[in-house]
Amino acid sequence: MMQFMLLFSRQGKLRLQKWYVAHPDKVKKKITRELVTLVLARKPKMCSFLEWKDLKIVYKRYASLYFCCAIEPADNELLTLEIIHRYVELLDKYFGSVCELDIIFNFEKAYFMLDELMLGGEVQETSKKNVLKAIAAQDLLQEESETPKGILEDIGISFPS
Repeated sequence: MMQFMLLFSRQGKLRLQKWYVAHPDKVKKKITRELVTLVLARKPKMCSFLEWKDLKIVYKRYASLYFCCAIEPADNELLTLEIIHRYVELLDKYFGSVCELDIIFNFEKAYFMLDELMLGGEVQETSKKNVLKAIAAQDLLQEESETPKGILEDIGISFPS
């Protein structure tokens, strides 16, 4: 089971964090600070897996972003790399060559996509098509509720057809 996923830039700025195991905020900040420092200090040719405390850390760099996951010692590192890659593919499909700015300005979409892919630290949906359909449906709902008519309907005022 995945414990958490962190996305951070080459400068060490945290862009997204998803925790599947509860920790106090102070502990989360400490873990994040330690891992960002540890991963950024590694050379590009080094292995993307490392043991840290009682967890395995799996990370991959795509452009200016690092995708970093913590998994249990018995979990498969290659499967975790595949999950990271699947998430990046989804982001690419949705944003059209995802970049750090897409994550910054559309973080709610990035979180929604991750929630469609993962549930409780386990893979929920393997089909990219199904995840993208759910995102498209979410976008449609959001567009409808942002129109003045949609807002009025949300509060119980209906319009004749």
